[in-house]
Amino acid sequence: MGPCGALGWGLLLLGAVCGAAGEPHSLRYFETGMTDAGTGLPWFVLVGYVDGEIFVHYDNNTRRVVPRTEWMAANMDQQYWDGQTEIVQGTEQIYRVDLNTLRERYNQSGGSHTVQRMYGCDILEDGTTRGYFQDAYDGRDFIAFDKDMKTFTAAVPQAVPTKRKWEEVSEADRWKNYLQETCVEWLRRYIEHGKAELGRTEPPKVRVWGKEADGILTLSCRAHGFYPRPIAVSWMKDGEEQDQDTQTGGIVPNSDGTYHTWVTIDARPENRDKYQCRVEHDSLQPPGLYSWEPSKPNLVPIVVGVIVAIVAIAIVVGVGFIIYRSHAGKKEKGYNVAPAQDDGSSSSATGSDRPVI
Repeated sequence: MGPCGALGWGLLLLGAVCGAAGEPHSLRYFETGMTDAGTGLPWFVLVGYVDGEIFVHYDNNTRRVVPRTEWMAANMDQQYWDGQTEIVQGTEQIYRVDLNTLRERYNQSGGSHTVQRMYGCDILEDGTTRGYFQDAYDGRDFIAFDKDMKTFTAAVPQAVPTKRKWEEVSEADRWKNYLQETCVEWLRRYIEHGKAELGRTEPPKVRVWGKEADGILTLSCRAHGFYPRPIAVSWMKDGEEQDQDTQTGGIVPNSDGTYHTWVTIDARPENRDKYQCRVEHDSLQPPGLYSWEPSKPNLVPIVVGVIVAIVAIAIVVGVGFIIYRSHAGKKEKGYNVAPAQDDGSSSSATGSDRPVI
């Protein structure tokens, strides 16, 4: 985790947790401090991600940095966890001061407010690295750091005092060293520890379906259960990618460590056969193409019902014919209706006085 200490919550730049598709390895930390988190909820939270997988966590309720993966728990000793906990506890206190300072700068006397930070680094395929650092207040950009230029950029007037203060105490040098050296070293170490888990690939299960309403056909494509996180799902029409009239649900983690996402597009019903969903993922070579095939009526119950009805009719007719032949045979052989019993009742309803059907 390095000397900068804080990890954070994925409320700021959520899409940057894992970086963009094509980045082989990434390390991200998120931290959030809140003035009014709610009863029983932590007001300060810190979360770390490696390649999009959460691997460490801290909040002010537990006041401990704890592992969130088996490979972290197995490879890091108690000295590591104690040291990181001490650093983050210090950062927690800084956030308490920062929240008060920013409320004064923004002339705010009350209400719920948040300070957030995202930082981390990437190791790209060619071996080069990138670093990130950005702060936000109440969900809006506040200040950012450019490690190559070694400059802080104030996004709002209230951030200018922060920019000046950090420049006076050489924060630029410290952050450049962290993002360029320390962060990358830790990322390499985490990758080595978690290579069995982080190196796995699980192909997406893709489902395509459609729904027609008011003359518009909405086609949906859902990819579920894939790993690693980077994926590209798009709708194609006649082989060309369609950007208009599409909506996406983003890439969302599942409880088992995999991910899911979906993309929809509005189309004309008569053009349904021209559309295909294209899914690009490390586990799919080449990328997959999926079409919507409307479900056909299930004729099995209908056929079975007809057969049952025919059989039932045949049985009824057959039984009737047997009864008819039986009674007809008795009549021809001179058998008469049995005489009444002493109690005046009859053992059969047939007799010579009832005509044959």
